[in-house]
Amino acid sequence: MSNLFFILFNSLFFSLCLLIFIFILVITDVMVWLATVFGWVCGIPSVVMGITLLAAGTSVPDLLSSIIVAMQGKGDMAVSSSIGSNIFDILIGLPLPWIIKSFILMGEGKEYTGNQVRASNLLWNILVLVGMLLAVIVTIACNNWRMTKGLGVMMFILYAIFLTFALLMAYWNDIVGN
Repeated sequence: MSNLFFILFNSLFFSLCLLIFIFILVITDVMVWLATVFGWVCGIPSVVMGITLLAAGTSVPDLLSSIIVAMQGKGDMAVSSSIGSNIFDILIGLPLPWIIKSFILMGEGKEYTGNQVRASNLLWNILVLVGMLLAVIVTIACNNWRMTKGLGVMMFILYAIFLTFALLMAYWNDIVGN
């Protein structure tokens, strides 16, 4: 009897995990589509939508988990979770769809030449990312590696600086008239 329960539980668990995964895929696709439409309607470039609305929307689970562990006094876990999530997004979340698409096209006998990255200021964005990372490290070090209110305020200021720079880059041609 216990063996039957174990088999049913495992198959139910697998089925629920698969269903949740499919649900997340559908909801994510809808969220990206809605953000794209919202950007088109409001005349907001897709780069701006990506660094603001989509970034915030996909970071809510990270935010909630960081709040929970920080309230438990586990600041190192909160920071590690955020860093690990971003590294995962960059090193797995970006290349995995490209790899899957290349295998699908290979199976169809076609060659995958890659997706065009339309972010014309990609190098500047990467430099800003590295600069922000260094600024975060320096800010945390100046707070003696402790999560304080001052550190929280500095993080918000750094995010405001990042958004300002990213928006300036996105709208640069409109600002200078080129």
